[in-house]
Amino acid sequence: MSETSSRRTLLRAAGVAAMAVPAGAMAPLGFASPDPFADAPICRTGASSLAAAAAPGPRRKLKLTWNANAICVVGVPVAATQGIFERHNLDVELINFGGSTDQLLEAIATGKADAGVGMALRWLKPLEQGFDVKITAATHGGCMRLFALPGSGITKLSDFKGKALGASDMAAPDKNFFSIVAAKQGLDPERDLTWRQFPADLLGEALKRGDIQGFALGDPLASLIRDRDGLVEVTNNLEGEYAARSCCILGVRGSLVRQDRAAARAVTAALLEAQEWVHAQPEAAAEIFAPYARAPVPALTAMLRSHTHGHHPVGSALRFELAAYIEELKLVKVMRPNTDPLRLSDKIFADVLTGVPA
Repeated sequence: MSETSSRRTLLRAAGVAAMAVPAGAMAPLGFASPDPFADAPICRTGASSLAAAAAPGPRRKLKLTWNANAICVVGVPVAATQGIFERHNLDVELINFGGSTDQLLEAIATGKADAGVGMALRWLKPLEQGFDVKITAATHGGCMRLFALPGSGITKLSDFKGKALGASDMAAPDKNFFSIVAAKQGLDPERDLTWRQFPADLLGEALKRGDIQGFALGDPLASLIRDRDGLVEVTNNLEGEYAARSCCILGVRGSLVRQDRAAARAVTAALLEAQEWVHAQPEAAAEIFAPYARAPVPALTAMLRSHTHGHHPVGSALRFELAAYIEELKLVKVMRPNTDPLRLSDKIFADVLTGVPA
């Protein structure tokens, strides 16, 4: 059996298990469908192979977009300050982008930028619409958290049934993630949970006022509010099957992958090397990121240690992770029900670290 047909068989089995329960009912609490991605390889690319990925010839000038407020992208300033981009023969201009995801992906697709770092659960829906951006690597896992007040009696996600949850926006990756987990645990995300939108820095106040009974948010603000207000962390995206799942990804301009694959390979390898640096030296990485977060270095260090910066799949492992998320997003009606997860993951993915064409 070929790799493609084998993967399609695995995903079809997962899809049957996931969709066998009518929408709106989901599975009974405790239902656990077989996870065909559980045994997919996890890639930690070796340092020697990353070093060999430096672009040959003249130094490439590239523009990289990132959100400087998100600790998920700590590898970007690490690569810039530690000479990692230069070692890969790159001259990288960093663009702090605060617009919408559609605007970001359009900027990359149209050549206003060459690459960008973001969240898989925010990018996958826009990429389904056809932006010419290729995901070349994941960077790490863990950074989304769900909170409740102490003494509320809420200790697990299912305790939020019939209650209101806060989110920074209705397409937030943390909202999507915890809705997926709720669906897998037998809740109907549309009927059993009510999501309300608040500015991210006011979610803690909304919780204390009783406007909501919990909220989902990503680091660094999530951990900072938790520690400031003494909140209970009900769950996060490092539990169960998601302990070995990445959440943040690198996207590269499709035309760059096709026309200068060496540059696409070099920027991918540089960021993966930076992730390994963060994994090995979280306190030093926190010091580099502190001016952007305006948070104490010890707090940032604790966040980085809680994340999985040593987990950054590429190749078939990344394909499986993307396909798994796409299938799960169908459970919460973010993706079209007829979307083929493996076909879409193949379309939006590029394996630039090998000689396999895009």
